[in-house]
Amino acid sequence: MNLRVTDLACARGPAQILAGVTFSVAAGQALILRGPNGSGKTTLLRTLAGLTPPITGRVEADPDAIAYASHADGLKAQLTVAENLAFWAGVFGMRDTAPAIEAFHLGPLLDRRAGEMSAGQKRRLSLARLLVSGRPVWCLDEPTVSLDAENVARFAAAVTAHLADGGSAVIATHIDLGLPEATTLDITPFVAKQIRSDDPFAERMG
Repeated sequence: MNLRVTDLACARGPAQILAGVTFSVAAGQALILRGPNGSGKTTLLRTLAGLTPPITGRVEADPDAIAYASHADGLKAQLTVAENLAFWAGVFGMRDTAPAIEAFHLGPLLDRRAGEMSAGQKRRLSLARLLVSGRPVWCLDEPTVSLDAENVARFAAAVTAHLADGGSAVIATHIDLGLPEATTLDITPFVAKQIRSDDPFAERMG
């Protein structure tokens, strides 16, 4: 089992967003998170990635198993595509960036600075970092934002290859990616009934 979540309660700031979240993701499996905007998908993914501490419950995965990709591209604008990938490969102790370059068709852009790229190109480069992470569990928050149909297909192919290699993925997306061995989790039933905050607007956060 690559990832196991048991009775997890998550918060954003002072507000409890989710409670009782329980699921597991096996090697070779993708879990698609569904739910309306503000229901807590981002909060859950950040908690899985260790960026936000849980209120209660457990997230079980091997140490350094999880790679997280959010709405932010997380690129160094002054570096080229090649330099960005080399930097992240070094962070994760990897060397070979060629598979990432090929998967997201970045070859023609290797000498372009990230700050000079279009939104779609930046997103492709950001997602390519997953392939140099060497981590088996991908937690992805709306990863296809800014991608056209051709590059959505490239992303889906990269995830499919990751699953075939024994990896797994938890993905918040409204797009049908056609992934094999994918299951769906609607997080709406886990939305906290009581919000632990004095802020009357806290229940809108997620």
